[in-house]
Amino acid sequence: MTTVGRPQRRAILTGGLVTTAALITGCSSKSEAATSRTVADAAAKASPSPSPGVRPDSAHSAFTRLMEGNRRWAAGTLQHPDIDPARRKAVAEEQKPYGVIVSCIDSRVPPELVFDTGLGDLFVIRTGGHVVQPVVTGSIEYGPLTAGTPLIVVLGHQRCGAVKAAHEALKTGKKLPGTLQPIAEALRPAYEETAKGKHTDPVDAMIRVHSRQTARDLRSNPALAPLRKKGTLSVVSAYYSLDTGRVEVLDGAPKS
Repeated sequence: MTTVGRPQRRAILTGGLVTTAALITGCSSKSEAATSRTVADAAAKASPSPSPGVRPDSAHSAFTRLMEGNRRWAAGTLQHPDIDPARRKAVAEEQKPYGVIVSCIDSRVPPELVFDTGLGDLFVIRTGGHVVQPVVTGSIEYGPLTAGTPLIVVLGHQRCGAVKAAHEALKTGKKLPGTLQPIAEALRPAYEETAKGKHTDPVDAMIRVHSRQTARDLRSNPALAPLRKKGTLSVVSAYYSLDTGRVEVLDGAPKS
C-alpha cells in the first residue's frame, strides 16, 4: 500500500514416517523393510539441527537465506528448519528475526513456508492485498527499530483476490461490501499508475505496481530511511507465483 508451531507439524510428519515404516516392515520382505528404514533415516537426516544457527547479520545475507529457502520450497525439498521444542526454548526469552515480510492474507501464500524458515526467523505482517496503513506501518517498523531486523520484503502474489476486487471496484465505481472499500481506496494509487499503460493482464500488473509502490514508500518512511542510509536496512519488493512457488524480485535487492 502506498499509505502505506510447526513443532506439531514436524511431530506429525515424523510420526507418520515411523508408523509407515512399521507397517511396511510387518508385511513386506526384509529388502522392503530395509528400504523403509532408509527412507526414515533420510528424513531424519534432512531435519535441521535444533540449535538456533547463525542469524544473518546483514540485509544481503538475510535476503540470500530467504531466496535459498524459496528455492527449496519451489523444488519441494523443504528442510523445515528450527521448528522443534529446542528451538522454541531457544527463542522463548528473546527474538531477533532477520526479516520482515509484508504479504497478503491469502491462504496460499504462507511466508514461513514460501521461504522455508523456522520459529523466530520472521516478523510477518499480513493484510488483504498487503495494504499498509498507519497501524500496519508501525508493525513493519517494529522489527528494524527494536530488533535490528535488516530486511523488509513486500510480497505481492499472483491472482490476488483483494487486488482484483479493488481493480473492479475502482474501474466501475461500485463500492465493495462491508469495510472492504478502504482496501480498494488504499490501492487507488496502484490502480491509477497501472491505468496509464496497456497490459495484457491489468490486475497482475497492478499487483506488481502496488508491491513496488509500497516498498518505495517504506524506503522513504521517516523512521526507516535513516537505517537505509546507514546501510543497515534494505526494502525489497517481490512477486510470488502461485503456479511455480517461486519468488521474483521486482526491485531493491540488497547488494553484497
